[in-house]
Amino acid sequence: MTILFQSLIHDPDLWIDALQPALPDEDIRPLAEIDDKASVDAAIVLAPPHGLLASLPNLKFVQNLGAGVDGLLKDPSYPRHLPLARMVDDGLANKMAEYVVLHVLRYHRQVEAMQFNQRNKIWKWLPPVDASERCIGIMGMGELGIAAAKRLLGFGFQVVSWSRRLKAIDGVASFHGADQLEGFLRHCQMLVCLLPLTPETTGIINRRTLSLLPRGAYVINAGRGGHVAEHDLLHALDNDYIAGATLDVFAEEPLRQDHPFWVHPKVTVTPHNAADIIPSRVVPYIADNIRRLREGRPLLRLVDMKTGY
Repeated sequence: MTILFQSLIHDPDLWIDALQPALPDEDIRPLAEIDDKASVDAAIVLAPPHGLLASLPNLKFVQNLGAGVDGLLKDPSYPRHLPLARMVDDGLANKMAEYVVLHVLRYHRQVEAMQFNQRNKIWKWLPPVDASERCIGIMGMGELGIAAAKRLLGFGFQVVSWSRRLKAIDGVASFHGADQLEGFLRHCQMLVCLLPLTPETTGIINRRTLSLLPRGAYVINAGRGGHVAEHDLLHALDNDYIAGATLDVFAEEPLRQDHPFWVHPKVTVTPHNAADIIPSRVVPYIADNIRRLREGRPLLRLVDMKTGY
């Protein structure tokens, strides 16, 4: 049987070269080299085209190359009876924590204001704010959110969190459920979104929720593009209610050339690389699941199709 490797953003040769030594008895091929779709019984994918997985009649297992699986589940033809594993590892959590800390500190230390002053040759002292007086709110307290929260606590920030269920994290004031969302948002001088994308979280950063943030708050979205109602965010930025936004994910990727985010003075765009995966770190996890599949053992990090994560 054959293992399919497919990704729109990763070099298949690099990944197959990393996977093959860990799975020496497997035939791993990129999509372009699949001659017989009936030969494929496992797939390692990231954002496959709709209909691809449904076209593989003997597929038994799907390994996603990212933590989020909403791209797969948006495919109406996705075979939901198949086990689907998401990618989670310590390196991914650390990279996301780096990204969150980087942009929180960039706003906290007023880097953009200093860069503006430099370009305009303005020597101006900017009054600082102590980290203990700055409240960072994290939406989504899975492994990525917990890692980010711990790093921020280390800098002395106040950290609050919001999630579907109550999460008890030392040093973090935890809010949960729809009833507590408003109370959570009113604390957040910086809002960090790391939620999974589900029907309940789609469009959760919208005109109403943005209006509940303190005036002058910042938004950092490294969850999914579908979390943000883009027109509402632009409206809040243009009306000086939101001071700035850092966006790593977008409703449409790549971001189209004429999108206003590219040139908006208060928006930082990054190309969906907040927590990119490194083959050497995750190949052991993928290989372990493939071996488990072959041996009939329980698979790891499976997605709950009811919750979408």
